[in-house]
Amino acid sequence: MFKNAKVLVTGGTGFVGINLINRLLDEGANIRATLHDKDPVIVDDRIEYVRGDLRLEEDCQKVVDGMDYIFMCAANTSGAKVMASTPLVHLTPNMLMNIQMLQAAYSAKVKKFLFVSTNTVYPLTDFPVKESDVTNNFYESYHIVAWMKRFTEIVCEMYTNRIREPMKTVVVRPGNLYGPYDKFDWEKSKVIPAIMRRAIERHDPFEVWGDGMDLKDFLYIDDCIDGLILAMENLDEFEPINIASGIPVTIRDVLTQILKSADYDDADVQYDSSKPTMIPKRMIDISLAKEKLGFEPKVSLQDGIHKTVQWYKEYYKTSSPEDKK
Repeated sequence: MFKNAKVLVTGGTGFVGINLINRLLDEGANIRATLHDKDPVIVDDRIEYVRGDLRLEEDCQKVVDGMDYIFMCAANTSGAKVMASTPLVHLTPNMLMNIQMLQAAYSAKVKKFLFVSTNTVYPLTDFPVKESDVTNNFYESYHIVAWMKRFTEIVCEMYTNRIREPMKTVVVRPGNLYGPYDKFDWEKSKVIPAIMRRAIERHDPFEVWGDGMDLKDFLYIDDCIDGLILAMENLDEFEPINIASGIPVTIRDVLTQILKSADYDDADVQYDSSKPTMIPKRMIDISLAKEKLGFEPKVSLQDGIHKTVQWYKEYYKTSSPEDKK
């Protein structure tokens, strides 16, 4: 599908975007990727980088021109600290980007538009959430982000099902992603990058936000990219789909694996329940992805954490995450 196809990846310097670009290079795609305020991470003559502000209509039109497929990976995101202190910070930029890009893609007559959504569109539950479990009753800490993502999902459905000359759109709801090129700076890092960096830097005492009993579905980035590719290839009707591991684990389980991979088993771990965490329980059902896409996660939590620790040590050997922001 992607060999010689013209594929746009927005967010070309972001976590998902970088890893997706690497995969699309292997697929033989002709890649265009967007840049905003950072320089390219993946340097390859087969990639056309275009700098622009996707909040602006004219820049969206410029980047979509001539494209066959669009992966909408660009997003303003943060960890628990920023979300707790300034919950509105990402609302307007993300809303503008998503809506402008959909309209530009439609005007350019692209073949298919994939939107990377979020599992925060689901309510807090005691069971693995299926795609049909969206209720618009979002967990309070993620209420604004969830509404923004859910609104964009609805607009995607409009472009596919509610107009005379439709555009195919795909909505993917990933699990909690981790892996190489994630955000490891203190301001924006999420739980695995934050814990991993503390372990590699051998913080003492070793602070962990919350009580460590939050239950999450963590997915290694390579498995997520598999899911995005499969979804773009196989979904022709509008049908949001979960791409996750299907295996819930506690933060304490994750911590054990990280400390082991970082050779810091004797860390003086101190849990701080006064610090903000996010959704305390998130289990995700991936039966639809298995049925519709043949999706199967390949990388275990143990192997994924080990791969990420080794990558971090090599990538930041002579610098810090703040140096590469």
